[in-house]
Amino acid sequence: MANAITSCRIVCSTLLIFVPTFSPAFYTLYIMAGITDMIDGTVARKTGTDSQFGAKLDSVADFVFVAVCLVKILPAITIPQWIWIWIGIIAVIKLINVVSGFAMQKTLVVEHTLMNKVTGVLLFVLPLTLSLIDIKYSGIVVAAVATFAAVQEGHYIRTGRIVE
Repeated sequence: MANAITSCRIVCSTLLIFVPTFSPAFYTLYIMAGITDMIDGTVARKTGTDSQFGAKLDSVADFVFVAVCLVKILPAITIPQWIWIWIGIIAVIKLINVVSGFAMQKTLVVEHTLMNKVTGVLLFVLPLTLSLIDIKYSGIVVAAVATFAAVQEGHYIRTGRIVE
């Protein structure tokens, strides 16, 4: 059941490609994808069906959702150059984490830390607030939390602390 919910996030994310950005259909699919992200892990734990495969599927679904949102939302908004640079730094940190985790454990290591979850919530809410809060202000909050989460994740990976 949980993997089916996670798979729905992949489907909703894919469908986002085909609807106009910030349209009612976009927001409907966007929110549905977000809801599946919030409930799939809880369903897996409550039904005793949590698994390594489910955790990896969740990470894939998160990646697809984020990638599609980037492709759809970024061309529709104006982001200051300094935020782009900050995003690039976060991406490099995350890439280093993936590479070092794989080098150390010979498998894809994805840490589900509290700060990664907070970052995910902030990133999810951000497009919903674009008409209310200028991106140069909300971007600082999201980028600061994301930077901390990425550095923390790298620390956990390199010290062998696994967060479930």
